[in-house]
Amino acid sequence: MYVPPDWPEEVRPPGSPDWETSAVAWLLDAVPPDYRSYGVLRRHPVALSRMAVHHVGAAIEAARAGYRNAAVELKDHLPPHAVEAVLETYRQEGPRLVRLAAAIDLVDRALRGEPFVPRL
Repeated sequence: MYVPPDWPEEVRPPGSPDWETSAVAWLLDAVPPDYRSYGVLRRHPVALSRMAVHHVGAAIEAARAGYRNAAVELKDHLPPHAVEAVLETYRQEGPRLVRLAAAIDLVDRALRGEPFVPRL
């Protein structure tokens, strides 16, 4: 079965045995640990994937805001090299979150029954 290039390695391809189980396990790793205590999210993977979409989207926005404000907020509390290290952390974390959001989107679409076809 075809899966897009950004499909997470930890998730089996849609339609394969136990693929939804692997999707749930992977999605639970992408959201706060407390989400594991809600049985409804395990029983209804689409609910979990939608919550993951929103959670990671909010994390991206928070990282962008943090990056924009870090220098001003921290300049009186940290030495310049530490402020730069914080900014570098945001520069690394931002793209990681964007990649995660793209992968979550793919899994969400598959859970909702959208087929993937290769593009020429």
